[in-house]
Amino acid sequence: MEAKRILIVEDEKPISSILQYGFKKEGFEVRCALTGSEALELAKEFEPQVALLDWMLPDISGVDICRMLTETLNIPILMLTAKGSVDDKLYGLEAGADDYITKPFDLREVIARVKTVLRRYEKAGAVAPQETEQIVSDGIVIRENERLVLKNGAEVDLTPKEFDLYVFFVKHPRQVFTRLALLEEIWGYDYLGDTRTVDIHVQRLRKKLDLSSSVQTVFGVGYKYVPKE
Repeated sequence: MEAKRILIVEDEKPISSILQYGFKKEGFEVRCALTGSEALELAKEFEPQVALLDWMLPDISGVDICRMLTETLNIPILMLTAKGSVDDKLYGLEAGADDYITKPFDLREVIARVKTVLRRYEKAGAVAPQETEQIVSDGIVIRENERLVLKNGAEVDLTPKEFDLYVFFVKHPRQVFTRLALLEEIWGYDYLGDTRTVDIHVQRLRKKLDLSSSVQTVFGVGYKYVPKE
């Protein structure tokens, strides 16, 4: 079996060394970067399948690196940081991160979280849609293989999680989902934190795709998607 490629971006060398040792022991092919600029260069040549990003870097923040990587690579990204507030966590998730690990951490937990999110991405990639396009409604088209959404013929700039959430809604019309259920489905793990991240993503979908009447709030429960006839 081919080794999975992981990019570790951490400016504290002792932490970087521990992570590198742990993932190599688990059979990963590992590359490490100490700065954001080095990470971007490594990402081009190494083409990682998953990335661990430290929040605080000497040149470019991990959140900015996250945004840049999601523009060119469809890979899971996990933020590694000493910041622990709910607002900080939401900020990282909104930038496109798939998970958030707070320092100090248990190496076994980090490895387990990385393996979990990788399995989810592989499972999603293994189930290719039969058609390259699916017309939804109101001029909105989903090209799932390309991870593109077009409205009135123009591409709509969605973050990876916004795209995943929208596709999930479209595939499950009129079904009611709690916020926790959506977190489990879209983020792929039992979320320990504030469920406001779902509300934020729903708000952005409504605004970007004009779905205020289609993505409906079910008060006291969660959300459901009701396509226009």
